[in-house]
Amino acid sequence: MNFIEIKDVVKRYSGHTALDGVTISVPKGCIYGLLGPNGAGKTSLIRIINRITRQDSGEVLLDGRPIVDDDVTRIGYLPEERGLYKKMKVLDQIVYLARLKGMPKSIAVAEARSWLKRFDLEQWADKKLEALSKGMQQKVQFIATVIHRPQLLIFDEPFSGFDPVNAEQLKQEILALRDGGATILFSTHNMESVEAVCEQITLINQSRVVLQGSVDEIRHAYKKNIIAVSLEGGQALPANDDLYAILPAKSDNKRETLIKLNSGVGVRSAVSWLNDNCNLTGFHEVLPSMHEIFIETVNLTKQQPQ
Repeated sequence: MNFIEIKDVVKRYSGHTALDGVTISVPKGCIYGLLGPNGAGKTSLIRIINRITRQDSGEVLLDGRPIVDDDVTRIGYLPEERGLYKKMKVLDQIVYLARLKGMPKSIAVAEARSWLKRFDLEQWADKKLEALSKGMQQKVQFIATVIHRPQLLIFDEPFSGFDPVNAEQLKQEILALRDGGATILFSTHNMESVEAVCEQITLINQSRVVLQGSVDEIRHAYKKNIIAVSLEGGQALPANDDLYAILPAKSDNKRETLIKLNSGVGVRSAVSWLNDNCNLTGFHEVLPSMHEIFIETVNLTKQQPQ
């Protein structure tokens, strides 16, 4: 079942088309990547879902019905441009924002203290936001985004500014929210995080959807017939122009050599020949990263007439 559906949405600003017939279906309980270069239209779509602006045409459905203003209480939004009241105390800030989402004060206070303890921030509860480091402030904003347990979470560059340890903690919290039933729309330029947490993605470029599907299916669809081969004792890989070309690029694993199979050559044929002619100890197919696919797709759509 799809929790949020964007149907043929169009948004224009004084002669500029920000969204041109965008259609996206986000399954319930899914972490869904919303990708695209700067200016592609992602922010315009997020603002429409959050009821900050309205689309010129098309539909936005939440849980099977047209989204309305009251649905914002079911949404948690972490914007890329973080915004907190620097002179407010940490606990007061979280409770204030929670109450704006409809939480009773007593529950908001209890939940806020629980989240602060989870993020090792409980000793900062009565400090002003401006006394916290940027990373700690971002943790506070994350807490404020999720405290009311929204059914839909929209994270815009959630890992920005975090060191690897805190980024991993945030990742685990996001996965736990998904496992708890939340549907998550994840907007980012960091393709490594897409591969780490997203199940499906939509790539928007020049206001239109240019790529859509599951991360695993997309990576397989864009594969280049490249195989990583390991030989015993660092043995040199024999050439065979009928089967493959040896790539000059090195694998991350120095004991592996990358080969690109010729058109029409299957993995089984190449591996069988290698097994007969050298001491083959291992092989695996190399799939392109989402970063490589992102660059390739965006560059390709730039070349297409609008």
